[in-house]
Amino acid sequence: MTFSTRLKEEITEYNSNLIEKRAELSAIVRYDAKITKEKITITSENAKIARRIYTYLKEVFGISIKIIIRNQKRFRIKQIYILEIKEKINYILESLYIYSNGKKIKANGNYLEDYEEQIAYIKGTFLATGSVNDPSTSGYHLEFVFPSKTDADFIKKLLKNIKFDSKILKRNNRYMVYIKSAEEISDMIKLFQAVQSLFYFEDIRIYRDHKNMVNRLNNCEIANQEKSTTTGMKQVKDIQFLKENDLLDLLDEHTKIVLEYRSKYPESSYAELAEIISLETDYKIGKSGINHHFIKMKKLIDTYKAK
Repeated sequence: MTFSTRLKEEITEYNSNLIEKRAELSAIVRYDAKITKEKITITSENAKIARRIYTYLKEVFGISIKIIIRNQKRFRIKQIYILEIKEKINYILESLYIYSNGKKIKANGNYLEDYEEQIAYIKGTFLATGSVNDPSTSGYHLEFVFPSKTDADFIKKLLKNIKFDSKILKRNNRYMVYIKSAEEISDMIKLFQAVQSLFYFEDIRIYRDHKNMVNRLNNCEIANQEKSTTTGMKQVKDIQFLKENDLLDLLDEHTKIVLEYRSKYPESSYAELAEIISLETDYKIGKSGINHHFIKMKKLIDTYKAK
């Protein structure tokens, strides 16, 4: 079972009030139902989602619903649940703000009067058209898919109203509204009140964030080590230049000590070199002191070459 399926099934375990049920049904019927003059047909591959839709329709509209279960044999056998509604069609469509006077109307959200109704509508939209990546196997990604840009624009606007930043992408002949932020996806799961899915998502997110931090630190450490090695080898060449041109005696004793230990430890960082010198000699020095002596060495070489 995918993470997306587990999340949807957990959503179905939470019961809503009557107003929220109507808002959720409005999204499900608008985005996932086939509507004709004779009937409304809703198809689902998930028994729990189908049961939730069936129950909500019965509770909100008090209608009879025909349930058809079919076996689909594509790659593997799975059951398809088909809900057929043949009574009060116009009343249902008008009550859900999908049709008015027999004509389909654009979703505008004017009937979603409060925050809870908007959340319920987003929840229904996710059950009907949404999916979310498993954070353990790929990047963070939650999406809703629609056949028209009008629907995508409306959902993007609705998400913005409840403080979610989403984007729209056209994919083939459909429009995808998606969220990439791990924090916002986590907040969305929290709004759905899917506690177990939230814990799972957060555990994976914490693990991945920690792993990324460790990798960044390791990469930084490697880069610093490479930089120290390159700098050290160049300084060893400069020390050799001083020796070949009898310039060492022009430097003070402390600088000579630093150059001697640099020749012994060409790959050490300034901090490591300072620690070694402080431990093995009477000269106590820090990282900045090491840098000061190499500046003196460089000035001497530059002055000599300028003659």
